[in-house]
Amino acid sequence: MGANVRYLAYLFKALSDENRIKILEFLRKGERCVCEIVPYIGTSQSNVSQHLRVLREAGLIDYRRDGKKILYFTTSDDIYSLLDIMSNYVR
Repeated sequence: MGANVRYLAYLFKALSDENRIKILEFLRKGERCVCEIVPYIGTSQSNVSQHLRVLREAGLIDYRRDGKKILYFTTSDDIYSLLDIMSNYVR
């Protein structure tokens, strides 16, 4: 149980930033490159890259190369069930 609780806390910490939730919601529609995420979030590329790193380390997203582009995607649609539940909770 200890490792699961630690990972759950780590997961919620990764979700504790507004921009990271925005990124996940943007990725709900499918793969996106950084060049699409940056204007959507409205912050610098380096800031978006930091948020992407946190989400990757938490196992929520991954990426693949497509030529020179790096496309990010969610690793499981299960995260959207959690986001939907929490969204309903705050309403």
